[in-house]
Amino acid sequence: MIEIRWHGRGGQGAKTGALFLAEAAIKEGKYSQGFPEYGPERMGAPMKGFTRIDDQPIKVHCDVASPQVVIVLDPTLLDAVDVGEGLKEDGILLVNTTQDPGWVREKLHITGRKIYTVDATGISIQEIGRAIPNTPMIGAFIRTTGLLKPETIYEDIRRKFGKKFDERVTEGNIRAIKRAYEEVKEE
Repeated sequence: MIEIRWHGRGGQGAKTGALFLAEAAIKEGKYSQGFPEYGPERMGAPMKGFTRIDDQPIKVHCDVASPQVVIVLDPTLLDAVDVGEGLKEDGILLVNTTQDPGWVREKLHITGRKIYTVDATGISIQEIGRAIPNTPMIGAFIRTTGLLKPETIYEDIRRKFGKKFDERVTEGNIRAIKRAYEEVKEE
């Protein structure tokens, strides 16, 4: 089972990203869960989302304490929350920042683990017209883990967004995913 923990601030899409990944995994015939952890937090307060993906039924129903992947939507959380807590030794830390992965490693004093960065906020502003980093981070996640097929994500975006938004918004999200997939930086 692959366990993913999302760190974001209320309104940045950690909950939506966690749920979206879970639904995409289910579309590919896997078992999955996606859920948020928050209390009475307001917009902008730190919060977490969680995703589990497995080839077998998932019988665990609690927060993710030892993730294989941690996705950080807001780089200011690096100073506010222990985003690396419980991250497995062979795990992946994926951070939305303009900085290089080495900067993240040094800032957090992390040894081992794989660190990746991508400017998801910049990509989302350019492609979607708003600072919504969760969509590009899904593209970076797909690239760094290989767990899901990009085509599954594109189909899901078209199906879900096509009902609510015009084609420009839908295609902007797809372009954001593709760009993050290509632009993610590795140490």
